[in-house]
Amino acid sequence: MVLILMDFDRKIVAFTSLLLLSVMFSFGQGKFELPGKQKAKIRFELINNLIVLPVEINGVKLSFMLDTGVSKPILFNITNTDSLQMNNVETIFLRGLGGGETVKALRSKNNFIKIGNAININQEIYVVFDQEINFTPKLGVPVHGIIGYDFFKDFIVEIDYKSKNIKLNKREGYTYKSCKKCENFNLSFHNNKPYIEGEVILGEKAIPVKLLIDTGSSDALWLFEDDSHGISAKNNNYFHDFLGRGLSGNVHGKRSKISAFKLKSFTLKNVNAAFPDSSSIKFAKRIEDRNGSLSAEILRRFNIIFDYEKATIRLKKNSNFKDKFNYNRSGIILEQHGLRLVKEAVQKKTLDNYGRSNDDNTTISTVETYSVGLKPAYTIIEVRENSPADNVGLLKGDVIVSINGKQAHELKLQEVIHYFRGKVGKMVRLKVERGNQILSVEFRLEDVFKKKELPN
Repeated sequence: MVLILMDFDRKIVAFTSLLLLSVMFSFGQGKFELPGKQKAKIRFELINNLIVLPVEINGVKLSFMLDTGVSKPILFNITNTDSLQMNNVETIFLRGLGGGETVKALRSKNNFIKIGNAININQEIYVVFDQEINFTPKLGVPVHGIIGYDFFKDFIVEIDYKSKNIKLNKREGYTYKSCKKCENFNLSFHNNKPYIEGEVILGEKAIPVKLLIDTGSSDALWLFEDDSHGISAKNNNYFHDFLGRGLSGNVHGKRSKISAFKLKSFTLKNVNAAFPDSSSIKFAKRIEDRNGSLSAEILRRFNIIFDYEKATIRLKKNSNFKDKFNYNRSGIILEQHGLRLVKEAVQKKTLDNYGRSNDDNTTISTVETYSVGLKPAYTIIEVRENSPADNVGLLKGDVIVSINGKQAHELKLQEVIHYFRGKVGKMVRLKVERGNQILSVEFRLEDVFKKKELPN
């Protein structure tokens, strides 16, 4: 059975049998290869700590997020892509984080996938049609899917968060460089997902933890509350917040700080930690001894070498290591939702009666005209209760028009969000569109822990 996903132009990109036959004999089934190369480099975008890289599937160029927390590639957000042929499909159901039900998907086999110079001619892919599962609004750039285990399993993979490069190395002939400042760790795997052991310091208590390595989460740490292990946010200042969306729905929980997090000789202090609600992670907690996730806000502070075959990972500090851990101090959760009509002034020069311009040092006049175009709409999707944004009356659904005098549509989504992570006391001035009204508000960023919330 073949599934063809088509756009409104109804263009069909066919993955021909001729191409399959030409490479069938030189590539292993279900395995990535580097034809004629020992190694390859891939440039990626780093957006809100997340790695977004170019991926080609069955001849169609897409963008995927690199997510060590998934075992098979998942394709979504396909409405606006060119037509895409998917081979040998069957219906299945997937479950992920979130308190909702399973998600209907299609499992497709025998697909051609290319990442940089790495090629796999027999890739299994899951296709999800739920429009709620979409990272594009959160990141402000097109993201069509996520890939994890299958990207790592066939190579030794080096990730350099500072230079925004990934190196794929064939195992044959690869030699680890001597590195006195590096630490090597053993990995364990469950459902093809990597786990590492570390230590969290809660108050003055050191607690060993087993964490999923999750490059697909922009947070620092997720910890699963467990009184028997002493893992709890109850004894710390915390606030309730929207943590993100998983395959099975939204995830809410508590955000707090822990005294420190340790990976052997590496110690990070005053670290952000999220404690997701138990209802959102009940299936994740079924993994034996899992205590949470080690996520990208910490991972980006290292240069990393993954070796899945040997079940090891090597970490070395980079210049991000001493960056402070900050929270969004506004209370605004922002996403890019669709487009809005924007009227912009355009000034045109006019010549004098003799056809001379200002190059002749003559007096010319200017005429102001206007152009109207479609620009990104940055929409508030959550307002944290009792936050600065909540206290000035901002509402879910408000669209940000300008921030501190700058037109929002002239900024990238992450540049707008950056304003909300400024220093305590910094003034933020917003103009927002609510229905047919333009409203002006201002507030100062506040310490999110200035008031201790009482436990429920």
